[in-house]
Amino acid sequence: MTSGISRRARVLAAAVGTGVLVPLVVAATPAAAAAPAVTCTSAKAGLAAKLKKDITAALATRKGTVAVGLYDRSTNTTCTLRASSAYDSASVVKVAVLATLLWDAKKTHRYLTDRENTLAKAMITKSDNAATSTLWKQLGMTKIKNFLKAAGMTQTKPGANGYWGLTQITVTDEQKLLKLLTAKNAVLSDNSRAYILKLMGQVVSSQRWGTPYGVPSGVSVAVKNGWLQRSTNGWRVHSVGAFKGGGHDYVMTVLSHGNSTMNYGIATIQAVAKVIHKDLAAS
Repeated sequence: MTSGISRRARVLAAAVGTGVLVPLVVAATPAAAAAPAVTCTSAKAGLAAKLKKDITAALATRKGTVAVGLYDRSTNTTCTLRASSAYDSASVVKVAVLATLLWDAKKTHRYLTDRENTLAKAMITKSDNAATSTLWKQLGMTKIKNFLKAAGMTQTKPGANGYWGLTQITVTDEQKLLKLLTAKNAVLSDNSRAYILKLMGQVVSSQRWGTPYGVPSGVSVAVKNGWLQRSTNGWRVHSVGAFKGGGHDYVMTVLSHGNSTMNYGIATIQAVAKVIHKDLAAS
């Protein structure tokens, strides 16, 4: 019995010594998946490569999971990172809520009421949650889903049971919405687009962080931010913006979660925004 055990032990020791078990250990540990890369295209020579390099560098030391979208009409430039990854919307969804309200009013050939205007202004300029809940409930899930369908925002899933802040959003769909706000289209009237951009341009100063960071002087800014802390994935911190001037007409979305604090998320977004504004201004 004793000799049998020692014999087995000797066989095992020999196997370890010859490295027989090593491949099994390696095989059991899959290589970490490569992080998705920033991709950019542009009609302007050299701009795509510069943006890709600078956005990648801005995120190189940042923790958390970040998604980025950029589209500039003037140079036909597009950059994306994790474009289809879903994030809890937090207050960024408020732009879609207002767009739905205006889209529905247009269909029924009516103007917004004074009450709706007051709620809309509070929702966008101060990120008022009570106003948002009132409009979300008034619209109802059917109208919200119908607007998303009309806008081609197929990746956006409205939050259930009144939890509009848990709506699932992606860079792809947020960029679609920003493009609708900034060019003539069949979904939103010119007056509706101007109204939304006007309110996004009147956001209170304490909430004008994020995508506007580093914007050149003379460039108009329309912004809406979102922030939400949950037990999983830490802080969600997002910023969407539309910018026009200096020979450019561009929209930007930066979504993030896994941030240790709200300010950490803001700093990450602003690191990306700063290089985008700089690179476009120089092109």
